[in-house]
Amino acid sequence: MTGTLLENLNFVAGETTVTGVSSKILSDFLKWRVVMCGRYTLETSPRQIAEFFELLREPPWEPRNNICPTQQVLGIDLDRDGHRQSRLFQWGLIPSWAKDPRLGSKMINARGETVAEKPSFRAAFKRRRCLIPADGFYEWKAVPGQKKKQPYHIHFRDATLMAFAGLWEHWSSSDGSEVESCTIITTEANSQMAFLHDRMPVILEPGDYALWLDPDSRPDELKRLLHPLNFAELELVPRFP
Repeated sequence: MTGTLLENLNFVAGETTVTGVSSKILSDFLKWRVVMCGRYTLETSPRQIAEFFELLREPPWEPRNNICPTQQVLGIDLDRDGHRQSRLFQWGLIPSWAKDPRLGSKMINARGETVAEKPSFRAAFKRRRCLIPADGFYEWKAVPGQKKKQPYHIHFRDATLMAFAGLWEHWSSSDGSEVESCTIITTEANSQMAFLHDRMPVILEPGDYALWLDPDSRPDELKRLLHPLNFAELELVPRFP
C-alpha cells in the first residue's frame, strides 16, 4: 500500500471501497464515520478566512470540500505577540508523551465533558487551544430500504464561517522528526442534530474566540463554552462530498 490510509479509501455515498488496507485498519477507520465527527468542509477563500478571523496574513489554504482525519487542516492560535495566526496541523492529536505517532489517528475528537481530565488532552486544554475554521461538516443517515447512507452537510443558515473548538500539540520523536497535530472537541448533539448523530463539534461563538485562545483563561470559563450550538442557527442539507 502506498500513501496514507485516506488516499487508499474511496467514499461513495456512504459506502467505502479500499485498496491494500487490512480489515482491522479499515474497521478502526470506519469508527470515525460511526461514532465521531470526522468530515468537514472549508471551501472559503484565504482572503475571506483572514478577514473573518482578523488574521494579519492570508492563511496557506486551498479550499476543500472533503476534509478527513490525518490530513493537514487549518488552525488558528496566537503568536508570541498575542495576534491571531494561521497554522497547518495534522488532524489527529499526538500527545507529547506518545511513543508512536500513529496514536493520533485515534485522537481526531476529544469529548468536551472529559477533555480537561484525560491524559491525552489535559495539557493541551490548559495551554494549547486553537480554532478550527470550517464552513460546514458532514454526518450520514441510514435510509430505510437503501444500502447507501445519505450524507448531510450542516452549516450556518447565513453561510458564514464557523470555528470548532480545537486543541493542538507538538510531538517529537527520538530521531528528531516533529509533528504538530490537532483535535476537534465534541459535545452532545442539539435537538436538530440528534436524528443524525448523538455528538457534534463544539462550535464557538465569535465573541468567545478571544477567551478560547487566551492561554491564561480559567478552566471554568473554558468549560462553559463546551456546549451544543443553538439549533436555530444551523441548516442541514442533503449533499454528497
